[in-house]
Amino acid sequence: MSQSMRLPEILTIARRDGRVSVEGLAAHFDVTLQTIRRDLAELAAQGKLERVHGGAVLHSTITNIGYEDRRGLNDEAKAAIAARCARDIPNGCSLFLNIGTTTEAVAHALMQHREIMVLTNNMNVANILVENPACEIIVVGGLLRRSDGGLVGAVTTQAIQQFKFDLAVISCSALDPDGDMLDYDIQEVGVSQTILKQSRRSFLVADQSKFQRRAPARIGSLSQIDTFYTDRPPPPSLSDSCRNWGTEVVIAPERN
Repeated sequence: MSQSMRLPEILTIARRDGRVSVEGLAAHFDVTLQTIRRDLAELAAQGKLERVHGGAVLHSTITNIGYEDRRGLNDEAKAAIAARCARDIPNGCSLFLNIGTTTEAVAHALMQHREIMVLTNNMNVANILVENPACEIIVVGGLLRRSDGGLVGAVTTQAIQQFKFDLAVISCSALDPDGDMLDYDIQEVGVSQTILKQSRRSFLVADQSKFQRRAPARIGSLSQIDTFYTDRPPPPSLSDSCRNWGTEVVIAPERN
């Protein structure tokens, strides 16, 4: 069976089951795992499926991918973005890291930093940075979202308002072509907006897959961001807008 015949059937299975696995599809079509990976890559490039570890899921504009799937999604790109972002974070500063697997990658990249204070509403970030004895950690309170260790809601927002920090490093779930940063959880959006208000400078860390996603709640615009770290150049029209806004776009080099 040719790829042109397999792709519609893969979509049919995904719509029926919600997700597909590489191994399951390989057995179904009696082809190699590599053949199915190419098929899923093609469907992802067309914006019809979203790759996750071991398979793919349907795109959703109202529900985020599960946390465990997001952890394995574009992990090399996230590590490269995090390493490049960490280079611009000085020792001796205070910063906020919000919820997200990319900000968790930034936490890993801060292991050699000294005399930094990290505020976070991400329990995973706090657990990562425990290994850095030269990092003071402040976990802001709030409603614990068990699915990903995030703290959200009014209590979190009020706690963040008690601080003024040098730098915010935030992520988002999706990026619109017009430069809007989007998310799925309205409570998380309110927290992210407060983080930006309480920060002297702001960094956004987001890989290129965020340009292919849609989410319903608006955090704000890239015009509010000082530096945007990603792994591929944004669409030309958005690159032009970033130049006009004064938002620096930094493309992280691939890691060998």
